[in-house]
Amino acid sequence: MAQTYELRTYVAEPGRMEVLLARFRNHTVELFARHGMTSVGYWVEAEHPDTLVYLLVHADRRSATASWDAFRADPEWVMVKSESEKDGPVVRSVTSSLLEPTDFSPLR
Repeated sequence: MAQTYELRTYVAEPGRMEVLLARFRNHTVELFARHGMTSVGYWVEAEHPDTLVYLLVHADRRSATASWDAFRADPEWVMVKSESEKDGPVVRSVTSSLLEPTDFSPLR
């Protein structure tokens, strides 16, 4: 069975992008790995510098759901999220798409 990729886009609240990036840099990426999510890459949109886009790899759809459930329940994540939001929300919106590689994709 092919791996499942997940493309996620976060739009930061005005003036909160540096907080969002620090949260990922200092905590989130490591927590993702701890919960079975493999990071492929992280980007800031050139034309929208308040937007973070990243790509994760999961073993399959079922493991993606299990990994996110475990991540959201992780006491360290709960603390990090709470601390980073002490001055207000960090993220305005999140979109997520699960992607299945085509039979001709080099990522298959």
